[in-house]
Amino acid sequence: MRLSRQVLVVFVVLVVCGAAFAAEASTVAAAAATSAAAVLPSGFGGWELKGAIARSDDPSAADAANAPILKEYGFQRLEKASYTRDDGRNLTVKAAVFEDASGAYGAFTYYYSDEMGQETIGGQAAFLNNRVLFYQGNVLVDAVFDRMSVMSAAQLRELAGLLPKPADNKDKAPSLPTRLPKRVSQSNPGQNNLEKNSTKYIMGPIALERIGSPLPAAMVDFKSDAEVVIGKYAVTAGEATLMLIEYPNSQIAADRLRQIDAAHQVTQQQPGVASIVDVGPFFDARTGPIIVIAAGPLSKSEARSLMSSISYDAEVTWNENTYVSKKDNLANFLFNAIVLCGIVVGLALVAGIAFGGLRLIIKRFFPDSVFDRREAMEFISLHLEEEARPLPRER
Repeated sequence: MRLSRQVLVVFVVLVVCGAAFAAEASTVAAAAATSAAAVLPSGFGGWELKGAIARSDDPSAADAANAPILKEYGFQRLEKASYTRDDGRNLTVKAAVFEDASGAYGAFTYYYSDEMGQETIGGQAAFLNNRVLFYQGNVLVDAVFDRMSVMSAAQLRELAGLLPKPADNKDKAPSLPTRLPKRVSQSNPGQNNLEKNSTKYIMGPIALERIGSPLPAAMVDFKSDAEVVIGKYAVTAGEATLMLIEYPNSQIAADRLRQIDAAHQVTQQQPGVASIVDVGPFFDARTGPIIVIAAGPLSKSEARSLMSSISYDAEVTWNENTYVSKKDNLANFLFNAIVLCGIVVGLALVAGIAFGGLRLIIKRFFPDSVFDRREAMEFISLHLEEEARPLPRER
């Protein structure tokens, strides 16, 4: 009876520990499911979801022709849904989720064109006819209406507000595009102005080659974590290109500029060498970790005016928000340490009970065979508690 109770206790403890581990596994699975939760809502602004939301992690499902470029921008998954209203109108929405806001913004600049109008939706938006393209956080949304209305933009603003925000401070757009000057010449408003929708933010060599730049991808060296932004400016003789390349530090930028200058000199001396794209006059300079390149049909004064408008100023602050994530929180670390100690104690308890139960079972069915054997229990004893025996007398 005593043995059966001990075995029952061991069985109950094992079941409880198994349930605890199963609960922990389900919690992890739930967290993973939450991280990949649906992006598009079931309804917004009077639009109701029609059918199921199609999902895919293949960039070819979003754009087969530009799938490699989407990978460069950090494409993660796509959601596509159809919506309808009571008045019979229809709307198709595609939402591409990227690793961070830089990828979503870069893809947005890749797809918009100069004939598209600008709209205030999310981080930035552009439209052409019945199509509206905007990004919010790390999500790029492509919405196509069958019929537009005066409230379409307001309805998409509501959709942008319902999109989930990325974790770990990944919802901030890159700062490099903000360094492109909107207007360089104040005396001549028609010259040296940034052309509409000409800004292109680039994160990889394929996008750079597709967009076209005065510098080939091999000279940029994206393996050094380079970021590129390109803008078009109207100059006296036509259209010039201003290209900014930002590297992690000034040392890498200085070394890269020396290589660019060397390649440019070789190109000038040997017309058959294609190290630098032939786009006419070519000027370059460096400000901090940023290389500035001006190319196209522009004079030295116009190039100097464009390049001098780019100035890198390092900003160091003591009270800047560090955006401490959950894994860096001290209270969360202590809580996880306590949970780990509890798990270790539970495992030790289970192991101890299992060993003791196994020992009892073996002693029950195999007595004096494995444990407590008589030959193993014998030891030398001096018998000090016994009285001394008298020795026999010699005769």
